[in-house]
Amino acid sequence: MTIQNLNELLTTHAKDHNQEYTRLFHGRGNFYDNFKELTVDAIDKVLYVALFAPREDEAELIVMLRDFFKQHTFEALVFQRRFLKGAPSELLEGTLPEKCYAVEDGLKYHINFMNNQNIGFFPDMKIGRQYVREHAKAKKVLNLFSYTCPFSVAAIAGGARSVVNVDMAKGALTTGRENHRLNDLDTRSAQFMPYNILKSWARIKKAGPYDIIIIDPPSFQKGSFAATSDYEKIIKRLDQLAAPECTVLSTLNAPELGTSFVKDLFKENAPEFHYVERLENLESFPTDNEETSLKNLIFKRDIS
Repeated sequence: MTIQNLNELLTTHAKDHNQEYTRLFHGRGNFYDNFKELTVDAIDKVLYVALFAPREDEAELIVMLRDFFKQHTFEALVFQRRFLKGAPSELLEGTLPEKCYAVEDGLKYHINFMNNQNIGFFPDMKIGRQYVREHAKAKKVLNLFSYTCPFSVAAIAGGARSVVNVDMAKGALTTGRENHRLNDLDTRSAQFMPYNILKSWARIKKAGPYDIIIIDPPSFQKGSFAATSDYEKIIKRLDQLAAPECTVLSTLNAPELGTSFVKDLFKENAPEFHYVERLENLESFPTDNEETSLKNLIFKRDIS
């Protein structure tokens, strides 16, 4: 695949873009030769490009992106070098709106393009949020590793009775509150706990039991979480947190760990939770191996 081929593919996918968050190009699934380290998103009026590894032809790539930007109705072009320390973002063209939002299924989420590394929203989790929204009516929801709380917004929009959001990043939870207000959702239905999950089980349990539990951790976060050793600790606590007919959405985005990793943890540590299905990933996130891509697994408890 050449830069010219990439330009043609972006042009084709841009035809389908409206206000909703659209991934125009996803190279991270190893589906496209030569561009495995590149993603390109259309986020309302912003063209957002992330490069995860250095390229010898970066200058040529940027020339193409500038030309593509000028041929469409975007207001800003942001280029992020994720492989550099601090993952700096650079505004290459245009002017960023004073406030930027990702729009998904009619809901809005605050975006910070100049934030370190992550912009505040993970678009590949759309299918998971849709599932929660469709099943949340009148349910008590626990949202572990809530980050900026998109799952909570989706759950309350779907009629959830209450949502408990837990994340040790206070700044992310502050944005989470703002995301609820942005969508005119009553924050009295949501709690925001700025705790280390692995050290706060008593506080989390107190607000339960929960009808839906979302486990959406980073695969690795230095000093706080490693999926290989810490995911098991969460699964072992489910029996203390879950209602009799609880549904668990268990996610994992570690290429080196397949679906069997999570299934085995449930079988060994929470056998009353039965595996139901894996949610299909979005077509706009193609991969050459589903086992290395995002895993959204549904488990259900039935001890009635």
